[in-house]
Amino acid sequence: MTSSRTAPQLVMPILSAGRHRNPRRGACFMEFASYLAGEKWSDHPACTHPVLAAVARNVNDLSTDATRASLTQHIHRVVGLTSRDPLVTVAIAVHAAAAALPIASFERQRALAVGMLVALGSVDSPQLEAVAAEAFLTAPGEERWARKYMSRARSREFTVRTATTIVHTAVAGIALACVSDADARLKHLLVSTIELVEDMTAIPETRGLEKRDSTLRSEFAEV
Repeated sequence: MTSSRTAPQLVMPILSAGRHRNPRRGACFMEFASYLAGEKWSDHPACTHPVLAAVARNVNDLSTDATRASLTQHIHRVVGLTSRDPLVTVAIAVHAAAAALPIASFERQRALAVGMLVALGSVDSPQLEAVAAEAFLTAPGEERWARKYMSRARSREFTVRTATTIVHTAVAGIALACVSDADARLKHLLVSTIELVEDMTAIPETRGLEKRDSTLRSEFAEV
């Protein structure tokens, strides 16, 4: 005997730009992450660091359809990838700004330069200072302008909102730059940011085990 009632089918969202009311209408990168995490449908799920999520949303929206589809394989990596360490927030912002600074428009270069200085002023990190210094080599005039501007600035507060603004400016700067590989750069920014946060939030012993397991897999593959 066949029942007239059929079991509901799972709907696998398809990545597209913007926000979506439910999976049947599609999903952005972070909405898909909320779906995988079992959270309430949202493009701001609790399972992911808010500034990393901002990178993902912006890259999702400003990539072409072909590149956006290729981002799907990385969604599971952001589920549960978060931290309360302020250094992680600063690192994401500096990483994004440094990626965009060499190719962004004049106006965005200045905004990114100021953003990096504000971010770096909130922590003590020689590693991030080195990242910024290398990026500033591509726009020394904007670094000088930004430092002069900062000497007169009344407020130098760095918050998650500041970091999110830097990320938005950086991703737009890459997407709208006069380069032929903007899409590839956007994807690289997202993937490298995920790797950055994975590395910063991993337990050292766990990283060692992962490295050992990776080596063992390589050795077995060669047998």
